[in-house]
Amino acid sequence: MRVDEFNFNLPEHLIAQTPLKDRTKSRLMVVDPDTQKIEHRAFNDIKEFLKPGDCLVLNDTRVLPARLYGMKEDTGAKIEVLLLKEEGQDRWKTLVKPAKRIKEGTTITFGNGLLSATCVVAGDQGERELTFSYEGEDFFKILDELGEMPLPPYIREQLQDKERYQTVFSKHTGSVAAPTAGLHFTEDLLNEIQEYGVHIAYITLHVGLGTFRPVTADVVEEHEMHGEYYQISKGTANLLNQVRKDGGRIIAVGTTSSRTLETVMQNGATEFTEQSGWTDIFIYPGYTFKGIDGLITNFHLPQSTLIMLVSAFAGKDLIMKAYEEAVDQEYRFFSFGDSMLILEGSTKHL
Repeated sequence: MRVDEFNFNLPEHLIAQTPLKDRTKSRLMVVDPDTQKIEHRAFNDIKEFLKPGDCLVLNDTRVLPARLYGMKEDTGAKIEVLLLKEEGQDRWKTLVKPAKRIKEGTTITFGNGLLSATCVVAGDQGERELTFSYEGEDFFKILDELGEMPLPPYIREQLQDKERYQTVFSKHTGSVAAPTAGLHFTEDLLNEIQEYGVHIAYITLHVGLGTFRPVTADVVEEHEMHGEYYQISKGTANLLNQVRKDGGRIIAVGTTSSRTLETVMQNGATEFTEQSGWTDIFIYPGYTFKGIDGLITNFHLPQSTLIMLVSAFAGKDLIMKAYEEAVDQEYRFFSFGDSMLILEGSTKHL
């Protein structure tokens, strides 16, 4: 299958640059793989498509303010560092720009010396392993002070409030990008959904390097995913198994939640279990889903692994049709954009 089969024309003005003031006021496209119908609603209508006994699965990862701006200690040259993965105590895998300036042994300083980093491994494609030094005991407190949210490169507006790139239920710090489908929920909306009888479950997947790597292969099957850390608790596993037993539907909020649940259900698993580890699962058309019955997701980049996953769930032809309609209807795209619900039987009331 060719990667360019997942391409579509997206006018630049449809790329959302800032979040809406009210998280729930985004638009909601409802896509029904059963009837092949598409409906246009508002996100705060989401409860109308859920049933008591269903379960929403949310990714409670929290985004690091992982982008740092510093300078080479010896020359004063400006350097940008993006933290990707903690490799050990004060040692991180990073992306560095311009990487050619940073060789093993090079030191970078941040915040007038409040923080410094020394390169210990110079890798490929801008990757560098850095060890950090600082005054005090709390690296993450310094990171909160000096770091910026690692907004994707297609967002050029400055984010005024860091919390708007966090979900309201974020808990476990470790991502370099937000699980953006969850950005549409407020605490009030989640409470309203629970009062209606829908279960809420949490998993964790720390979004990593793959978010910043485009698909460079011409053939889908040749693309390699980077590993990301995931965790599902015993309580969540038990709840999901009970939902399935009682006939409820499991609806993943975001591609990260869906990838986690599908990882847990690999290798012939017949039920969800408590586990943690690293996943590089790559889902594209032809994949048989075992862990989810529905999906809430944003509108993704052309030719990305995310649009491939969504196409695997709903069918490529239907998703490409939906994206064409989203462009025609001027939906807002990407991280701060509008949302899509994919659920069989969701439009049978039309």
